[in-house]
Amino acid sequence: MKIPNKYIPIEVENKWYDYWMTNEYFYSKPDNRESYTIVIPPPNVTGVLHMGHMLNNTIQDVLVRRARLSGKNACWVPGTDHASIATEAKVVAKLKAEGINKADLTREEFLKHCWEWTDKHGGIILEQLKKLGASCDWKRTKFTMDDDLSEAVQDVFVNLYNKGLIYRGYRMVNWDPEAKTTLSDEEVIYEEKQGNLYYINYKIVGSNETITVATTRPETILGDTAICINPTDERFTHLQGKKAIVPLVGREIPIITDEYVDVAFGTGCLKITPAHDPNDKALGEKHQLEVIDIFNDDATLNAQGLHYQGKDRFVVRKEIAAELKEKGCLIKIEQHLHKVGTSERTKAVIEPKISAQWFLKMEDLVKPALKAVLEDEEVKLHPKHYNNTYRHWLENIRDWNISRQLWWGHQIPAYFYGDGVTDYVVALSKEEALAKAQEKTGNKALSLENLRQDPDALDTWFSSWLWPISVFDGICNPDNEEINYYYPTNDLVTGPDIIFFWVARMIFAGYEFRDEKPFSNVYFTGIVRDKQRRKMSKSLGNSPDPIKLIEEYGADGVRVGLLLSAAAGNDLMFDEDLCQQGKGFANKIWNGFRLIKGWEVSDTIVQPESAKKAIAWYEAKFQEVFASTEKSFSEYRLSEAIMRIYKLLWDDFSSWYLEMIKPAYGQAIDKATYDATIAFFENNMKILHPFMPFLTEEIWQFIAPRTKEEALIVATYPKAKAIDTNIINEFDFASEVIAGIRTIRKDKNISFKDTIPLFVINKEGASTAFDAIIKKMGNLSEINYVTESVAGAMSFRVGSNDYFIPMLGAVNVAEELEKLQEELKYQEGFLNSVLKKLSNERFVNNAPEKVITIERKKQADAEAKIETIKQSIAALS
Repeated sequence: MKIPNKYIPIEVENKWYDYWMTNEYFYSKPDNRESYTIVIPPPNVTGVLHMGHMLNNTIQDVLVRRARLSGKNACWVPGTDHASIATEAKVVAKLKAEGINKADLTREEFLKHCWEWTDKHGGIILEQLKKLGASCDWKRTKFTMDDDLSEAVQDVFVNLYNKGLIYRGYRMVNWDPEAKTTLSDEEVIYEEKQGNLYYINYKIVGSNETITVATTRPETILGDTAICINPTDERFTHLQGKKAIVPLVGREIPIITDEYVDVAFGTGCLKITPAHDPNDKALGEKHQLEVIDIFNDDATLNAQGLHYQGKDRFVVRKEIAAELKEKGCLIKIEQHLHKVGTSERTKAVIEPKISAQWFLKMEDLVKPALKAVLEDEEVKLHPKHYNNTYRHWLENIRDWNISRQLWWGHQIPAYFYGDGVTDYVVALSKEEALAKAQEKTGNKALSLENLRQDPDALDTWFSSWLWPISVFDGICNPDNEEINYYYPTNDLVTGPDIIFFWVARMIFAGYEFRDEKPFSNVYFTGIVRDKQRRKMSKSLGNSPDPIKLIEEYGADGVRVGLLLSAAAGNDLMFDEDLCQQGKGFANKIWNGFRLIKGWEVSDTIVQPESAKKAIAWYEAKFQEVFASTEKSFSEYRLSEAIMRIYKLLWDDFSSWYLEMIKPAYGQAIDKATYDATIAFFENNMKILHPFMPFLTEEIWQFIAPRTKEEALIVATYPKAKAIDTNIINEFDFASEVIAGIRTIRKDKNISFKDTIPLFVINKEGASTAFDAIIKKMGNLSEINYVTESVAGAMSFRVGSNDYFIPMLGAVNVAEELEKLQEELKYQEGFLNSVLKKLSNERFVNNAPEKVITIERKKQADAEAKIETIKQSIAALS
């Protein structure tokens, strides 16, 4: 096969992905091999690929491909999440644009639109992942609304309810007025915002006196049912037991006392609105206050809002402030910085709202999960510092609000009868619910028509917390072959922003439903940011299109570009130049391969000693790097692993090894060296394959004819061998000698075509094993070991060895001596400044040890340079 002159990714990637798919290399089924399992963090079904997905899925693919090469039965389960809030919002917006109101549709009609939307958009992101090279087992693709996964959700709800862990409560919740649903505490983001503090006077009943309260939300005075003062606050002792009048409303409310009130904040008086503040609600329950809800579900004011009814809360805030001022009730307005809760999904400002919701008790669920991570380390978080975040959340966790006022999602399996509020049963079917209701009430006359299923859906995370179990049908069929083989999974790769939403909850579920961990390791990626450290987002317009990046730089180039700076847990400052670097790396490898395949191979040429030594060295160097990359994998430091491989292939293999064994122009290479070089290239491709799958498979197939069983994707990973550190050290020394020779050639303008002699004073007692390579790489006519300096020569030092290259006739001696004298003067001045610093006792006693070490190294380097310069001066004098 003719090897193309250039590597063109777009011509290669589809070909090999189709080949992998056709031959079912991604497909896994239980066998006698060790399993290696990853479940994908399911992206939203309506989503498209962004840079965070690119990083996350590249890392997963690297881990899966490495496991596959290592002989494990690798299974990467893909899928998508139904994303209740996001998807319903998109469908509602689409219908609105078509002149259709959700409220005018039945649930079944609306869900039909949701399924149409899902069918149209649901596969986009998974198809995009294929462009990246993701080696998922696509036959296993799951969706959180699939029948079997939905059945698992229903089973779990009923199971937990029967255990007494799920309950229905009338409590204050976080309400998203845009999505018109409740949210869990973890879905609320608190942001510091500049607001105002409004000082409002309330008249005291039967008196001309007033009492002033300070509030950030003047619109909520319409729901006030008390004013609270601290019983120890002497300023207001005379008001205890009296009543105040709510401005604009005219409602009389009691003045109560409670030590909860901070006498130093605001005016020391607190207006109590039990329906719209969690702390006010607690005080309201304690003092048996009336609860007046002033908001509709969309945060417009309801009938309790007087003439503001139907207006948005923020509009009312401005208008009511103006009216209060006009009527002399608003005393002043001050700027005030405070935290405001916003919806993680819609970004709307959250409203505290009293509502009947379903909750999952967390107190007992967290205990095995805390122990698994923090004591037994059955589940390891990488980087480990996330243990502290995990501990803090679990130790301060509140019950999980699992119900959502949405239609798209898993409908709650609870059925109401009787008063339709407190009379209900929980069951997997309406028929089962009827039997339970008849038994509970003793009323056999109850019929299916008397039952109404709760219209709410479950929180999306209530399905995805089962993901590692439910994708293998481990809830409904807990002893099936697949769950027993693939579970627990091995690694989870995700972002730290969902450590609470998803990671911790999967650990809860693992121990609750299978009495074991769901995975062994959690690898937290960083957040992909731009060069200004801003999080990449569509709204900022700072996120490149991943597909266009792949088209420009190739999937392998983008993968390497991302991973080179993606240290675990650290944010990645994305720069498109990194992708260019990845593309350049691919071209470097391709050109090296073409060079090797372009050599003529001879069976009769005797293998040179230089080639033997080069082969022995690269074998040792490969094993050294292989061992270090394996260690990096074990520590989940993939950025370090690819960087080591990058340097191995770019520097050690391409820049050194190939140059050491390359035949002279027009000459053939001996077969033994060629075969060893091809074997090295194959091993190079094996360890690079997880990172650059397309390029490596293309080269692998060009190296030699391959059967289906011999494709690189399923090749045998290299085996670790003993590392010859002596030969590595010998080469490192020799490479410095070669660098010294090349520097003199370059500085003195000596052509690399011309052979020159080298003289060595071997004070170091260095090995001569690499002399043949030094001679070849430096284009030397000879290497002579001497006992004294060589007259008329330029010198350099490596270790304590001195190396001389005769220069008389090649340079202007007078000019060279003048340059050397100037350099000597500079170095001696620099050395004096360092010695002066080190002779200063105050500096030595007070400076950090690291600083002292640096200064002493400067001293040693300067002294070595001075000695070398003096030798060169002596040689030329």
